[in-house]
Amino acid sequence: MTVPGGKKASRGSLQTPLLRPEPSEITYKTAKFLITDRPTDQKIQEYIAELQKHGVKEVVRVCEPTYGTGAIEEKGIRVHDLMFSDGSTPPTEILSEWFSLLSNTYKAHPGSCVAVHCVAGLGRAPVLVAVALIELGMKYEDAVELIRGKRRGAINAKQLAYLQHYKPRGRLRERQSCACM
Repeated sequence: MTVPGGKKASRGSLQTPLLRPEPSEITYKTAKFLITDRPTDQKIQEYIAELQKHGVKEVVRVCEPTYGTGAIEEKGIRVHDLMFSDGSTPPTEILSEWFSLLSNTYKAHPGSCVAVHCVAGLGRAPVLVAVALIELGMKYEDAVELIRGKRRGAINAKQLAYLQHYKPRGRLRERQSCACM
C-alpha cells in the first residue's frame, strides 16, 4: 500500500506522517485566540513565525513543557504555564489565571491574539478558548461549533458536558460604569 508522500506502508509499520491540524484562529467580539498543537525545539522558528503572523503577545501552554521558551520570549512573546490533566476540564485556579491573563492582555494590547496549545490542540486548549467565548456571551453550542469547525475532533465528551453546564460569571465582559450625581 502507498501512503501520502509516495512512501510504502507495510502491515504493522505504517510510515505515515503525523497529520496535525493547522493553527486555528478564533475571533469573537474583541477577543482573538490561536489554537495550536505543541511546538518542538526543532520547529520553534516556524512556530514563532506563525505567532507573529497572528499578532500573538502571549502563549499559554496547558501541557507539560517539552520545548525551551527562550527563542519565543526573545521576540517579545511571553509564555505562561497553565497545566492541567490531558482529557480533563480546567480547575478553578487555572480558570482564574486564564481570565486574568486575557483581561490584562486585551487591555494592554487591544486587538492582539492569545495563543494556547496542548499536545495536539484538540482538548485542553480548545476547552479554555470555549470557556472564554462563553464568558464573552456566546452560547456553549455556538462556541463548540465554531471551534470544531476549525479543529475537527476538538473537545471530548467529558469536556463537552463541562461546557454545557458551565455558567458564565461575566469575567471577560467589559464593565459599564456610571456616576450618580
